[in-house]
Amino acid sequence: MTHRLTRRAALALPASLALPSLALGQAPVDITVHYAQPFIFKPSYDAITEAFARVEPNIRITYVTSPGYPEGTQHILRQAATNQLPDLSFQGLNLLRVFAERGIAQDLMPFITRDGTPQGQGYTDGLLSLGRFNNYQAGLAYAASTAITFLNADLCRRAGVDPDNLPTDWDGHIRLAAAVKERAGGPDGMWFAWSEWMFQTLVLAHGGAMMTPDESDIAFQGEEGLGTLRLHERFVRETQMPALNSNSASQAFAAGRLGAFYWTTAVVRNFIQSVGQSFEFRTYPLPVIPGVAHGTLATGGAAGMLTARDPARREAAWKFLRFATSPQGQALMVMNSGYVPCNQIAIDDPRYLGDFYRQNPLFRAAVTQMGRMAPWFAFPGSNGVRITQAITNNTARVIERTATPVVALADMASEVRRLLPRRS
Repeated sequence: MTHRLTRRAALALPASLALPSLALGQAPVDITVHYAQPFIFKPSYDAITEAFARVEPNIRITYVTSPGYPEGTQHILRQAATNQLPDLSFQGLNLLRVFAERGIAQDLMPFITRDGTPQGQGYTDGLLSLGRFNNYQAGLAYAASTAITFLNADLCRRAGVDPDNLPTDWDGHIRLAAAVKERAGGPDGMWFAWSEWMFQTLVLAHGGAMMTPDESDIAFQGEEGLGTLRLHERFVRETQMPALNSNSASQAFAAGRLGAFYWTTAVVRNFIQSVGQSFEFRTYPLPVIPGVAHGTLATGGAAGMLTARDPARREAAWKFLRFATSPQGQALMVMNSGYVPCNQIAIDDPRYLGDFYRQNPLFRAAVTQMGRMAPWFAFPGSNGVRITQAITNNTARVIERTATPVVALADMASEVRRLLPRRS
């Protein structure tokens, strides 16, 4: 089992690792920062804000939150229409593109290079690409995640499966979930989160893509997309997976009523707290698709984009974003969430996270998948949120047994094509 973290321990990074020097004599500046998913992110922002206040005491931060990424995008679009934007907003990686195309997000590269080379600050090209569109650096990745496996090892053993020798592919995991349902005395075998992100994750794991390289058409209507929805159908048909929402499923897993739970690594910390010592739970990489050698995984998470127009607030907002994505800020983010760091120095330098991963093995599953991480594809045009919902809704039809995979995929493809921008 992993050790529980305290705020005191999380903040106790070496003082020599802190970023900028204390800003004495600077006039106070108030900035507004927006982010989504406070049920996941609030502990990390609280820890970073506390550490940031030590080095920039004259920058005061007010937070505005949204329940999820789509709601956060709609909130900022409405704010832009009324000229009431916050100074900094953290958006889902797949929804950042709309702000780049509309000119709401400011190009961050002039700010980054002002402080040195990107690589020297830990911003590798791969990390920068998560927030870059057509050579425009619309955002800096703050947190990255992939889907992983959460396992109730006690239920696994009760079903006659050794958690030390868990299958690595979906066929084996479906058999495991069916065994838990049949033999473990009541709990459900599994729950797989259905959403646009998880659909995209399985399409990529099948070796597919969401659109063609030139973005002239969708690319998920073939065998990769059909295989993804057929896998969802198997979850329900072969394991009797319940049609729970994410909150209900999380509560069921924490209460010991689910054998396996497949969702974002971001909730590792939440489960450490909610499960406690009730049962032994473990984390593993997401199962692979049999026969697919080079499948990848969609990288979820958030990136910070600069929206301030006032020069003083823009500078203050940049200082906070720089700190939040620095090695120190990323170490605090990881310790207070479950996300993968988005700063190469934080990954490579053992002073930041070396001891943490050794002492907290539940956080390692996502790190072992970093070699499979691929960008969370952002659809072009202004209908990104509606496309996300169309994919989620049609996936739900398979889960709810109101449509076959073939019908749901055809409807999904038709709806997404209708929402994409017309090509001249």
